[in-house]
Amino acid sequence: MSENIINKMSYGSRDVNLLDYQQSCDDFNWQTDPQQILNIAYQAVDRHLNTAIENKVALRWLSKNEQIIDFSYRDLAEQSSRFASVLEQFSFEQGVRVFSLVGRHPLLYISTLGTLKFGGVFTPLFSAFGPEPIRSRMEIGEANILITTKSLYRKKIAAWWHELPHLKVILFIDNLEKSSNADSPYSELDKGCYWLAELLTNANSRYPCAKTHGNDMALLHFTSGTTGKPKGVIHVHQAVVAHESSARYALNLKQEDIYWCTADPGWVTGTSYGIIAPLCLGVTMIVDEAEFDIERWYNILQQQKITVWYTAPTAIRMLMKAGDDIRQNFDLSALTFIASVGEPLNPEAVRWSEKVLGLPFHDNWWQTETGAIMIANFASQPIKPGSMGLPLPGITAAIVKRNEQGHVEAIETNMEIGELALKQGWPSMFRGYLHREEKYQKCFQDGWYLTGDLAKCDSQGYYWFVGRADDLIKSSGHLIGPFEVESALMEHEAVAEVGVIGIPDKIAGEVVKAYVALNPNIECSDDNLAVLKKELKGFARKKLGAAVAPKEIIFRQNLPKTRSGKIMRRLLKARELNLSEGDISTLESDEK
Repeated sequence: MSENIINKMSYGSRDVNLLDYQQSCDDFNWQTDPQQILNIAYQAVDRHLNTAIENKVALRWLSKNEQIIDFSYRDLAEQSSRFASVLEQFSFEQGVRVFSLVGRHPLLYISTLGTLKFGGVFTPLFSAFGPEPIRSRMEIGEANILITTKSLYRKKIAAWWHELPHLKVILFIDNLEKSSNADSPYSELDKGCYWLAELLTNANSRYPCAKTHGNDMALLHFTSGTTGKPKGVIHVHQAVVAHESSARYALNLKQEDIYWCTADPGWVTGTSYGIIAPLCLGVTMIVDEAEFDIERWYNILQQQKITVWYTAPTAIRMLMKAGDDIRQNFDLSALTFIASVGEPLNPEAVRWSEKVLGLPFHDNWWQTETGAIMIANFASQPIKPGSMGLPLPGITAAIVKRNEQGHVEAIETNMEIGELALKQGWPSMFRGYLHREEKYQKCFQDGWYLTGDLAKCDSQGYYWFVGRADDLIKSSGHLIGPFEVESALMEHEAVAEVGVIGIPDKIAGEVVKAYVALNPNIECSDDNLAVLKKELKGFARKKLGAAVAPKEIIFRQNLPKTRSGKIMRRLLKARELNLSEGDISTLESDEK
């Protein structure tokens, strides 16, 4: 790359211990220039070449069948260059949109880095999504390439992908083996489909990193709102500055660490802290292909001598549910820091981890839109169980409300509930909702980014999450918009109306519950309703995937609606949880 590349990022004080928190915040300065040459992949892998760590293990992959494959920093640099070379072979240009629909496979990580190295835009999707959520996101994002498996392609993609005008290439990451089965590289593939490993074999391992600028688009993450289609959240290469900084401060990551982030690659955490941040800091990161299993997870912590572990409250609650005795079978003495993200971590989980694991979980808070951790419980600061923690150096947070003139002003009273807001200008701040500029501009006022989360702040500056200002459902790390679930169920011939809410669940945090009003011609005997309920659950799982589909369905004759016809999800949830119904003056129809 050009000599103008930022070889060593500068962002003020880097006293990760934060022994003097306020002084660290006062001394901090991002010192970034969005016009400077900057590329995430260069910062993550290429800058480690010809250094003391170029042959260090960067990524250790643990397969489902106990196979272990190590990739050094040089390996990742060369393999990501090969992927960038493949993109050029297809005559794509900088800005190409590369989507992934795959689990934790080495070629996913190589493809992510290779896309960024080429100057393309990378978008991860949950492999648990059904065909409709996949298609809607690829349409909005104008996907050019999809990376997936042959199996997922057959089940979810094959029937419709040629209808997308921008989608030109499908790359399969399946292992290549000489065989006579249908997945052999020597079997015929559909037009536009290729085996990625085969293409990488003869690609250029020295393909140069693109000279992107800090404000060039790099990542597109999708998040669902409570109405309308999913939103494509735009992030730029400059976000890497906040990725690295926040990993130092909030996760206490150092080059000598062995780090494990358990986040699904389809989630923003799986990209920001499951790929980018640890590689920027030169650590060894562990990637486990398998899904959650209590004994397997404890084994990984022990056998891989994990020092820093970043996971989700759902997994923590499942460990708690398994009991304390199983933990005694494993040596977790290598652990030095454990952290949690995804939803508020209940105080009991923090106390449990300190007692059973020997360390307290440090909760932190951020959003897809913020791009990086904004508020955290630091290693050197006291943990207040149930708190989000303190703002990171470089981040100005406040609890705000609107005054009589409609302007945003900070709330000075301790523990008064208001909207959590962040002062604009941090490097990983999202730069737009794709094709929805008006929606994006509504997120900002008077120099503040309005998060939509309700919170409060105590006298020591710790923030406490209260609830979402809208109806977003968080289930096992998945962000689910009710409208998407309602729309899928409405396609069933028996369904007239649907209202979807999230209800508390000890393991998943929340699960999706759907209230369904049936068409008048449907027989409503107990036997028929039981059959129909099972059918609707299967119908939703097929369309949306198990992670998004409702876990519970309740039949109602009518659903509460406003005079404009909008179903009042807030009222459904209030009644479900025995909360105050609040203002129901706009209620038009109802059936409790």
